[in-house]
Amino acid sequence: MATTSKKETREARRRVAQMQAKRQLRAEQGARRRRDNLLAAGAILVAVLLAVVLQLTVFSSNPTAEEVAAAAAGLNSTSAATDPASGEATDAATAAQTNSPNVPAANTAAGKTFTGQLSLNGQPLGIQVDGTKAPQAAAVFKSLADANFFNGLTCHRLTNADNFGVLQCGSKGGDGAGDPDYQWGPVENSPADGKYPAGSIAVARGSSTYSNGTQFFIVYKDTVLPQTDGGYTLMGNVTSGLDVVQRIADAGIAGGASDGAPVTPVTIDSFTLG
Repeated sequence: MATTSKKETREARRRVAQMQAKRQLRAEQGARRRRDNLLAAGAILVAVLLAVVLQLTVFSSNPTAEEVAAAAAGLNSTSAATDPASGEATDAATAAQTNSPNVPAANTAAGKTFTGQLSLNGQPLGIQVDGTKAPQAAAVFKSLADANFFNGLTCHRLTNADNFGVLQCGSKGGDGAGDPDYQWGPVENSPADGKYPAGSIAVARGSSTYSNGTQFFIVYKDTVLPQTDGGYTLMGNVTSGLDVVQRIADAGIAGGASDGAPVTPVTIDSFTLG
């Protein structure tokens, strides 16, 4: 009986040890699962935050005063190109490198120089568009001008930061949003140093080189812009009447901001190129 009792005792101890080992294993597995879950949750949170940051940077509709200051200081921007433009976000790495079907071919303006007039609030500006340096832009804006597309549209945005003075116009809805059915590229005649002298007329765009649209901006004082993803197409210049834009700028920006709607509402009466 004593021998049997010792065996039973040893067996009981063995079973207890096994149970304790299994409990320890389950506890370790549970701890590992909780740790893995925390790591996964952290990774998801980081991904979400990154997506939000990218959304904010890509969808903003122009170089901010901070970005312009960084460019002026010779710093490189790592954000997707924003612009005096569409407000539409397009991933530069995946954007289609093609023009919308209704965009005119560049060869219709190649080698030609167009002169004309842009009337803002009844005040004329003489303008010139260079089809030699920017044939695709010239073809687009000649076509739009001939179709009276700009008549009655507004200039919805004004900036007056240091080294960043532009008046942006041509949004179909007047809100800075681009037209996804009318996009084109590439960027042409972009200054390598990012300097757009007073009187420049350039094309606003979204985040890729094929996100140009119907919007343009008039530079009323020497401006430096980030050249991320190629910069902005410099398509022409104001030949007379730049003081019209300067007076609009002098009236200020709504809310006293350095970037926003001009205090003086600006309407395009006409835009002609011949």
